[in-house]
Amino acid sequence: MQSSGFAKGSKGQRRRIGIFDAVRGFSVISMVLFHLCYDLRFLAGVGLPWFASPLQDIWRASISWTFLFVAGCMCTLSRSNLRRGLTYGAVALAIYAVTALAAVDTPISFGIIYCMSACTLVAWALGRVNCLPRGPIAASALFVCFLLALGIPSGTVGIGPFSVALPHAIYSVPGLAWLGLPGPGFASGDYYPLIPFVFMYLAGTSMASWFKERGYSDWAINANAPPLNFVGRHALLVYVVHQPVLLLLTGVV
Repeated sequence: MQSSGFAKGSKGQRRRIGIFDAVRGFSVISMVLFHLCYDLRFLAGVGLPWFASPLQDIWRASISWTFLFVAGCMCTLSRSNLRRGLTYGAVALAIYAVTALAAVDTPISFGIIYCMSACTLVAWALGRVNCLPRGPIAASALFVCFLLALGIPSGTVGIGPFSVALPHAIYSVPGLAWLGLPGPGFASGDYYPLIPFVFMYLAGTSMASWFKERGYSDWAINANAPPLNFVGRHALLVYVVHQPVLLLLTGVV
């Protein structure tokens, strides 16, 4: 979500890759609208019967999956993935503390910003030992792994009718919610554990490595929809401040 997408220009200067800012900005705006609907229906008591499954689930996935894929793409462009990962981690810790103290809704434990942090640190570690996946074949395999592992936090592995239940015992081990094995009583207002979402993140890293080796097209670098690109460049800030603003606007607090 942090806006560190640069590529080398024709004269060696660092240039922003506009398509990443635009896509990220669109997803951030979609996220704000999603949370507005959530606050209105579940916190303010406004009747929004259409804001329910499956639309709600599809909308949520379109936002978070895009965030993670684009964040994975940033790994090949960031000056320091270690610093980037630790920054996300500090923000995630602050979000947990604030949401726990505010007690407006269930505190956010291991939410999307935590996931950004954990995935970025995994990518950093893989990069240190030259094991980062590369190319569209690796990206496709990682996406399939993501789909297969999507149900792990809720106790299954596989896709649709080809899913199998995992042993209940592995969910009774305390302290593994961060990984994707939440124990009894675990609750979070926003839950994105390392598994399965690291696979989506690394799929983005794989594709971006392939594009970087071949050079980004001019249209990708120059893509510019001013409102979207502006929001995309300040995505982390918007994420941090948008929910308190929405709670005030909807009269929840």
